[in-house]
Amino acid sequence: MQSETRAGSRSSAADRARAARRTVQWLPGAALLASIGCAAVARAPASPHVAGGSPEEAGRYLILVGGCNDCHTPGWDRSGGKLPTSEWLTGSDVGYRGPWGTSYAANLRISAQNLGEEAWVRMFREAAGRPPMPWLNYVTLHERDLVAMYRFIRSLGEKGVPAPRAVPPEEEPATPYILMVPQQPKSRP
Repeated sequence: MQSETRAGSRSSAADRARAARRTVQWLPGAALLASIGCAAVARAPASPHVAGGSPEEAGRYLILVGGCNDCHTPGWDRSGGKLPTSEWLTGSDVGYRGPWGTSYAANLRISAQNLGEEAWVRMFREAAGRPPMPWLNYVTLHERDLVAMYRFIRSLGEKGVPAPRAVPPEEEPATPYILMVPQQPKSRP
């Protein structure tokens, strides 16, 4: 009986050794398949978006690269883009006049305080404004990016006064404006 037990344990040890070798042989293949599976699950989203340490960080970046301060922050151009964040996005009373009338860059800090995230995203999806706002550049922006912009602007708090209301084309604006109509060059002698 002892010899049967020893033989059984030898056989069992040999079986265990063979099983361990088989595991080691298929392990690299299993690891490769697992990696491919993880890569498939973690692939890039269908629509790219900006990732930051926080939505507010991503929003700040989008505001800068989107050129929002160019129109919505008075003095941005004269400062060489060096105004403190506390001065950003307060709107402007300098109008943009064209065939659509005269429009003004909104005070986004007031807008963000008065709109919820969903309303903010909907506003951009519906391209709900007048030129020269580049609505077509924003209408397809990933929702995460629109929300990030909203959260950054909202984090700045309310500041300033609302921009003037748009003026119809047939009325003369009461504020300074930039004429946005192509001009023909004067003929040369």
